[in-house]
Parts: sequence; structure tokens; C-alpha cells
Amino acid sequence: MRTPKRTLAIETATEACSVALFEGDQLLAGQHVVLGRGHAERLVPMIEALPDNGKADRILVSLGPGSFTGVRIGIAAARALGLAWGADVLGYPTLSLLATMAQNVRADAPIMVCMNGGHGEWFVQSYSLGSNPEGEVQSLSPDEAAAICKHQVIAGNRAQEMTDLLGGQSVALNILPDARKTYLLRETHLTTNLAPIYGRGPDAKLPVG
Repeated sequence: MRTPKRTLAIETATEACSVALFEGDQLLAGQHVVLGRGHAERLVPMIEALPDNGKADRILVSLGPGSFTGVRIGIAAARALGLAWGADVLGYPTLSLLATMAQNVRADAPIMVCMNGGHGEWFVQSYSLGSNPEGEVQSLSPDEAAAICKHQVIAGNRAQEMTDLLGGQSVALNILPDARKTYLLRETHLTTNLAPIYGRGPDAKLPVG
């Protein structure tokens, strides 16, 4: 794979929608907005507002877990732009971006990432120093998530709730993933496999037999 001159980053897995354009590791332009909903309507105009309409040699896109719709919108846009521009398209786990963002603030500490999931559950995953995952992402009830938490620094949009469950003894970093921070990701976080990471099983079940 060629060394990219420009990289477009797309992050749509949560209530935040963000894009960024880099020249090497230098941020040229970016935007981060908390929408809740409406990623499909906002994403393309945000990309078009970047220099050269966001055109890049490489595209990075969040694979989730997070919003089912948001993740698929981001991946579809990345695939389409990659085909149109002849650009390399790589995916990254949303929770890995959060872990690298957190360790950029607290480089001395391992991280528990805790994000809103579905049906009252939280997506959780632990990371050692260097933002290396210590296991697979899990979708757990708040009490189950608190029971497996072994790190003192918790990052994500459910970090404060987790800290409260643990008696306020942890440090909460209430952050959302931001495409403007994707320069923090290492190559080991990136993959050519653009399959969404759902983090939990499907709600619909096939009938037995």
C-alpha cells in the first residue's frame, strides 16, 4: 500500500459526526458536531466543505460498535469515495480511537472504554498502555460492566455513569470519538476489512427449525 499524502477520516458511529483531512499527520481541516441523528444528511456536506472537497489518497472510517445506522452510513460513504478517487480505504474500531484519545491525555494509565450500547447496555473494552486491546468488546448491563472494570481511568460517553457505579473512585473522561484525532491511531489499529463491528448479537432471532 502506498504511503498516503492526504488522508480523509470519517467518524459516524455515535451521536457525534466528524470528518477531518490530513496532510501526513498534519490536520488541514476538520469538523466535529454532536447531532444525535441526521448523519446521512450532514456527512457529505461536511466532507464537501473540506479543502478540495476532502479528496484524499487514503480514507479512514469508523467500523463501530455504535449506532447501527451511523456505522453503515460512514462505511458506505468511505467505500463510494474510495472507488471514485482510487483511494485506499481502511477501517478502525471506534473504541480503539477513544482509547488512543484518552491515553493522549493520560499516557500513564491503562483505559477502560465505556460507551452507550443498545437496550440499556454499554459497550466496554479494556486497553493496556499503548492502546492495545486486552480482550474483545462486550455489550453488558451497567452492573455487569462495573463488575469487570479493572482500570482507574474510564473514557467514553458513559464514563461518568461507570465512575458513579464504582463509588467515584475512578477518573472519568467524558469524550466522544473525533475524526480529528485519528492521527493518534497506529497502523495496528487499521484494517482493510470494512465489516461493521456490532458488538452484540442481532435482536431478531431465526425461528427454531
